[in-house]
Amino acid sequence: MLHEEHIVMKEYFKMMTDMIVLCATLAISLSFWIISMTASTYYGTLQPVSPWRWLFSILIPLSLASHGLKRKSLDHSGALGGMLVGFILTMANMSFFSSLLTFFVTSSKLTKWKGEVKRKIDAEYKEGGQRNWIQVFCNGGVPTELALLYMIEAGPGEIPVDFGKQYTATWMCLALLGALACSTGDTWASEVGPVLSRSAPRLITTWQVVPAGTNGGVTPVGLVASLLGGMTVGVAYFITQLLFINDLNLAVPQWPIVVYGGAAGLLGSMLDSILGANMQYSGYDEIIGKVVNCESKTTKWICGKPILDNNAVNLFSSIIIALVLPGMAWGLWPRQ
Repeated sequence: MLHEEHIVMKEYFKMMTDMIVLCATLAISLSFWIISMTASTYYGTLQPVSPWRWLFSILIPLSLASHGLKRKSLDHSGALGGMLVGFILTMANMSFFSSLLTFFVTSSKLTKWKGEVKRKIDAEYKEGGQRNWIQVFCNGGVPTELALLYMIEAGPGEIPVDFGKQYTATWMCLALLGALACSTGDTWASEVGPVLSRSAPRLITTWQVVPAGTNGGVTPVGLVASLLGGMTVGVAYFITQLLFINDLNLAVPQWPIVVYGGAAGLLGSMLDSILGANMQYSGYDEIIGKVVNCESKTTKWICGKPILDNNAVNLFSSIIIALVLPGMAWGLWPRQ
C-alpha cells in the first residue's frame, strides 16, 4: 500500500512540475512578445513580433515535444527542454527552426534505425534513444544562446547571410547553423557508421584498428554520413531562406550555406572523435564482449582518459565549431 502511495505521489509531483514549467514557458513567451511590441513602439525601428509568429513559436515546438515524448525520442525532462529550445529558435528565425527540426527528426529516426544491431555493439544502448534535458542542453544550449543574441542584435525575423551588410547577425546565424550541423553530423556518423561499415573502425588519433563502439573510432562510411548530415541541415536552412526572405537576389549568394553545413558536420564529427579518443575512457569488457566507458577489473583499456562523458564532448565540439567556422566562412564567402 505504501509503495502504491509513493508511486501516486511521485506521478503527482511530476505532473505538477510539468505544469509549472509549461506555465513558465508560456509566461516567458508572452514576455518576449510584450517586450518586442514595447520596444518597436518606443524606438520605432524594430519590427514587432506578430501574434501569428508568437503562436507558431508556441504550438509547433509544443506539438513536436509531445510527439517526441509519445514516440520515446524524449523523456519528460527532454520534452520540456526541447520545447523551450524550440520556442526560442522559432521565435528568432524560421531558418533556425527548420535546421533544428531537421536535426531532431533525422537524429530520432536514425537512433531507432537498426536497434537490434546497435544493441549488440553499444553497452549503453537505450531502446528508442530517449534524450533527457542534459542531452537536449548539450545539443541545443549553444544554438539557444546564439538565437537570443541574434534577437538582441537584429530582432526576430529572417535575414540573408551577408557579412557586408550585417556582419554580427550573419556571424551568429552561421555559428548557430554550424553548431546544429555539428551535432547532426556526429549523430549521423555514430548511428550509420557502425551499422553500414564493412571495415573495422580506426582510432582517429593513431589510425589503429579498434572495436566498434570505441570513442574516437571512425570509418569512411561514418565520415561520409557526417558530411551528408551537415549538408541536410544546410539544405533545410537554405530552402527556408528562399521561402521567407524577399529580395534575396539583392544579397550575396546563399548557396554556400549548404557547403558550410556539410563542412560543419564533417569537421564537427572529426573534432568530436578527437576529443573522444583523448578525453573519454574506452575499454573492452571481456565479460559482456562490448566496449564500455568506465573502468573495472574486467575491462581492457583501449584509449582515452575518464575526463569527459559523451554529452560534454558533444557540447565542447559544438562550441568550438560555432566559434571557429564563421571566421573561416567570412574569408571564403562569395562577394557580389
